[in-house]
Amino acid sequence: MHELKRVLVVGAGTMGSQIALQTALSGRYEVTIVDTAPGQLERARAQNQKLVDRSVEKGRLTKEKAEQALGRITDSDNLASSAPNADLVIEAVIEDFDAKKSVFESLGRHATNDAILASNSSTIVISRLAGLTGRPERCCNMHFFHPVTVMQLCEIARGPQTDDDTVETAMEFVRGIDRTPVLLQKEIWGFIVNRILFAASEEAMRLLEGGYATAEDIDTAVQKGLNWPMGPFHLLDFSGLDIFYGALNDRRQQGEGGEVPDVLRELVEAKHLGRKTGKGFFDYTTA
Repeated sequence: MHELKRVLVVGAGTMGSQIALQTALSGRYEVTIVDTAPGQLERARAQNQKLVDRSVEKGRLTKEKAEQALGRITDSDNLASSAPNADLVIEAVIEDFDAKKSVFESLGRHATNDAILASNSSTIVISRLAGLTGRPERCCNMHFFHPVTVMQLCEIARGPQTDDDTVETAMEFVRGIDRTPVLLQKEIWGFIVNRILFAASEEAMRLLEGGYATAEDIDTAVQKGLNWPMGPFHLLDFSGLDIFYGALNDRRQQGEGGEVPDVLRELVEAKHLGRKTGKGFFDYTTA
């Protein structure tokens, strides 16, 4: 099994910054976050500071360990200079194929041949990216869940050419940062959780469009009847309707699924994307 010491996270958004923080909290690895967007690294640092401060206040983390974890995270705005130092690279940029393609092309040029190159994509299978690196046997999906510092699960998916060492090392890494890995032996669009979640969410939208029940009552039925902590419409609003919309379109382009439900398309076209815009399936402006 490949020994990992240095981890590089590409993308300092919510997912990337929290993957870096959870990795640093383990005390096992030095972590670098790369992002070129103006101000994003500063925002990520501030977000992680708030997360550890809250954990210290609640007694889940000592102040000393919090400071040590943050001290293990280094910022960079240069992927080309950071990639050669990494044993594991986790791409966590936006859920857009072209953006991820650009990252993996750069990793193919600058990462070491032994480095494991992983994508945190929630739907895009690694075989669509691995060939860009010249070492597809070292590539895999490593899909964490939001928020990373709370959610235990990480889906590891191997591509057709991913070797056993890469899989075993990725699984052990996830265990080492106190998360629970599950392995997909064969890649498939959406992996495990999203395939099940998307099926449930699409059915919920069909019930809404058909006038069978309101969004509120559908959510209540799922919460009380299936014991979900959040109903499908509140979950979609929480995650971002644009994310779900983009994923459904990508699935269709890959030859799976039908048309995006009209109710979702109309909300996205109106820029009502859920909690982050104040309105989605529900209105949050008066909350």
